[in-house]
Parts: sequence; structure tokens; C-alpha cells
Amino acid sequence: MDPLRVLVVHNRYRSGQPSGEDNVVDQEVDLLRSAGHEVTRFERRSDDIAGMSLARKAMVPLTVPWNPAARTALAGHVRTFRPDVVHVHNTFPLVSPAALSACGDVPVVATLHNYTQVCPTGTLYRDGSTCTACVGKLPVPAVRHGCYRGSRAATVPLALNLMVNQKRWWSSVSRFFCISGAQRTTLVASGMPAELLKVKYNFVADTAVRRTGPGKHLLYLGRLTEEKGVRLLMSAWSPSVGLPLVIAGAGPMEDEVAAWAATRQEVRFVGLQDKASARALVADAVAVVVPSTWQETFGLVVVEAMAAGVPSVVAGHGSLAELIADGVTGLHHLPGNAASLATAMTRVRSLPGLGAAARDEYERNFTPAVGLANLEAGYREVVSRRAQVVH
Repeated sequence: MDPLRVLVVHNRYRSGQPSGEDNVVDQEVDLLRSAGHEVTRFERRSDDIAGMSLARKAMVPLTVPWNPAARTALAGHVRTFRPDVVHVHNTFPLVSPAALSACGDVPVVATLHNYTQVCPTGTLYRDGSTCTACVGKLPVPAVRHGCYRGSRAATVPLALNLMVNQKRWWSSVSRFFCISGAQRTTLVASGMPAELLKVKYNFVADTAVRRTGPGKHLLYLGRLTEEKGVRLLMSAWSPSVGLPLVIAGAGPMEDEVAAWAATRQEVRFVGLQDKASARALVADAVAVVVPSTWQETFGLVVVEAMAAGVPSVVAGHGSLAELIADGVTGLHHLPGNAASLATAMTRVRSLPGLGAAARDEYERNFTPAVGLANLEAGYREVVSRRAQVVH
């Protein structure tokens, strides 16, 4: 088949807040280019906000729902590059959904990395549990509770964004890629048109750094936030688990985690790691622990562990329960239950076959070859459909 011309639209996250979403975008672009497709990017970077004048910084919240400058710039890219398809990822805060109106007759696909189509903050999570207070309604509860950064003022632009642009998204995008079946189920139940939603798992590059023995430690690798289950992990772990614990990552709970680890001989906090160091930690793990209390849309670290032949201990809900077959490629624990998590962490070392099964699952569903086939199929579907409409 002829190669495609793909324009990728993405607002990169702050470098101080490493994002799996940024990694997914970068890997997809590299994969498409390696397959002979012509890819260009339209990007904005949240890091750039720090260097703006005070006046421009003050304007950022006002342009979250609609950024005319970003729209004009993107429209220029569309005219110049003449893509076959535009692939939109994150538009917050510097791109905005105005990007959709810049694409003209070019078909648009969008990857849904979270729940921002139905929830202002994209998490469906508040005060330690699932929250659907804004689903299908005016997002007043989000503002009242200050769901974004604990601030009512900071939440207002996101609430307005949802109110003003939800129908625009649903009428302008030809295909939404959900990154798990669990996410798709939640979004359909929340009112999104089912016919627009297709499951396309994220892929992970293969790695030569794989586990060669039983492993040395349990590993938490990710953002240090309450919804990721970090506090639950600290409650569940004790020397009776029988394995050392390594915690790697950065985030709002970093000081709390560092202080907790410093008082425990068998716990090591290593902070934010580069890619090579993270891979080495995974390859040395008995299991990766992913105790998220919110409904994860995917579990990138789970699939990265699979590639290395390492099983995971995960909260038994949402996409995590979908990715990990309990007792086959890892273990589930009861979400939010410290005792259940402790039991699973203790038990996982007695099941040496989990790692090989996890590697097999990676090869079936999460390799770059599978990811490329899914991307190409999604693109060609919307391009073909648009061509039929035109003719």
C-alpha cells in the first residue's frame, strides 16, 4: 500500500512531570517513519509556559477552551503538509480543541489517553475513589471541589473546556482510539457514541534487557501520587512480604515516600530514573507492583515489564485487570485493600512461571509490529471513508 502522510498534534507535558503519553507519541512517530510513512508534528510544550511574560501566562487559562493562535498555526501546517490524516493526542493547555477546526476536510483520529471527554480533569477520580459527578451534567461539582490541583480557579478552564467542546470532539473526530477495552466500556457508559470508539492498545518497544533469574526485588515505577496507590503500597509493604522494595519515580508525594523509605532497611527510594536505569530495575524485579486506586486507562509499565519477562501485581480493576490475567501473567489484588496487596506481593515469588507467560502475552499483543498494523488499519479506515464521502 502507498505510504501515508500523517500530521501528529500533541501538547507535551512538563518535563518535571514525566509522561507515558509523551513516550507513546514519540514511539508511534518513530514507528510510522520507520515503516515509510511521512510524519510531521505540530507540538506545543507546557515547559514553555515558565518562560512566558506575566501577561501571556495570564492568558493561558483563557485559551484552554479555544486558542485562536494555535488554530491558525495548525491550519498553516495542514495547508503546507497536506496530510492524509491528522492524529490528535493531548491538546491541554496550549493547543486546545480549536485544533479540530483547523483540519478542514482532512479526517481526524484522536487517541484518548484519559477520560477528559467526560470528566474535566480526565481521571473520574476524587477524594480516593471513583467519581462520576460531572458525567452527563454541567461540570459544576469539579469546580466546587477544585478537582484540578485543588483549586477552584484552576479547574474553571477545564470545566468550560468540557462544556464548550464535548460535542465538537464527537462531531469532528472520525475515530477515537481507546487504549483499553475497560476505558472504552467506561466511556460508552458515560455517553460517548460507541461507533466512534475503537480499542487500540499502546505498544512497547522490545528490550534486550530481560530478566534472567528469579529477580531480586519488588518494584514500583511511576508517578508518586495517591491515585497511583503509593500510599496503599506503603501501608501494605512490611518485612514479612519477604522481598525488598524499590520505589522509582517522582511526583507530589516524593518527600513523603523518601522519608518513609529512609526508616526501612529493606526499602530503597531511587527517585526519577532515566530509561536505561528503569529497564535495569525492571529486569531485576521479581514483579512490578501497580496498585492504582483510580481506573487506569492503560498500564504502560505493566507492558514494559511483560517485554522484560517480568510479571506484575496489579489492582484488579479497569485496564490493569484486562492486561494481567490473574495467576497467569501476574496477580490481582483487591483495589484499595492493603492486606490483599500484601498477600499478592508475598505470593508472587512462589509462581516462577508468570514471567514467561507475561513475555508470551507481550509478543501476542503489544509489539511494535502489532502496534503498527493497528495504527495503519485505523488510519486507512478513516481515509477510505472520507474518500467515499467526497466521491
